[in-house]
Amino acid sequence: MMSQLTRGAKWFSSWNSYLFVLPALVFMAVFVIFPIAYNVTLSFQDVNVYNLKGEHHFIGLSNYIKSLKDPVFYISMKNSVVFTVLSIFFQFAIGFGLALFFNMKFLGRNLFRSLMLLSWMLPVVITGTIFQWMFSGDYGVINYFLQSLGLISKPISWLSDANTALLGTIVANIWTGIPFNMIILLSGLQTLPTHLYEAAKLDGANRFLQFRHITLPLLRPTILVLFMLGIIYTFKVFDLVFIMTAGGPVTASTVLPIYAYQLSFTTFEFSQGAAVSMIMFLMLIVIAIVYLRMSNKEEVH
Repeated sequence: MMSQLTRGAKWFSSWNSYLFVLPALVFMAVFVIFPIAYNVTLSFQDVNVYNLKGEHHFIGLSNYIKSLKDPVFYISMKNSVVFTVLSIFFQFAIGFGLALFFNMKFLGRNLFRSLMLLSWMLPVVITGTIFQWMFSGDYGVINYFLQSLGLISKPISWLSDANTALLGTIVANIWTGIPFNMIILLSGLQTLPTHLYEAAKLDGANRFLQFRHITLPLLRPTILVLFMLGIIYTFKVFDLVFIMTAGGPVTASTVLPIYAYQLSFTTFEFSQGAAVSMIMFLMLIVIAIVYLRMSNKEEVH
């Protein structure tokens, strides 16, 4: 009897750790693994609005080939690349400058740093609506400001013009992402050892040399993580663009998530929309693999 109780206690002890993570595993299986698996299956079938409840046939790579032959796919790809590159560049540059500024000691630093986080804490719906109003051609504050400075002679319909619609969404996304870049870089700056800067000062190194030879090399792992997270998050931005322009006018601001949405819920080509989503998913996996290889090289060095 004692031996059975002992075996039962050992069994419970060995499975006790797994019981704690069981809710998380169930959540991952239901809300992450199952949707991805279903999306993969859907991308190889011929599901559309006409046969949604009928029999679905396996059609191989037809949806992928059809998407890759669609000119709108390449327009969306170009827009996504431009949107991602410009957003990350300015988010990082401005965020880094603010991080260096708030890393200095001055009165009210914590208050102003907290205020900077407001744009990141605002819901995307509110942010998109605010920028939609600001870029309005009729009553937008940006047109009023530019006309007051004499930079433009008449109002510009920023979000209705094919030449400026994507730019408007990029500006809004930059404003949204600056606080995240700032807080990550600031946390990295605050962990840097101060004795290295003191030694550099004794050797006669100015602020620029300290930044180049101490700050940047030591922040390299943080910067790599920030870039990876920024690319993954920005490349799949849907809500902000949808609120401001819905991908228009025509395809001027259509990014890949908008394109996949339009295929699935506007033209009801569910399988082709799933194929575009999987192409995006594969791109992000490649980016993650590149990051892992770069981080492994960092650890080796």
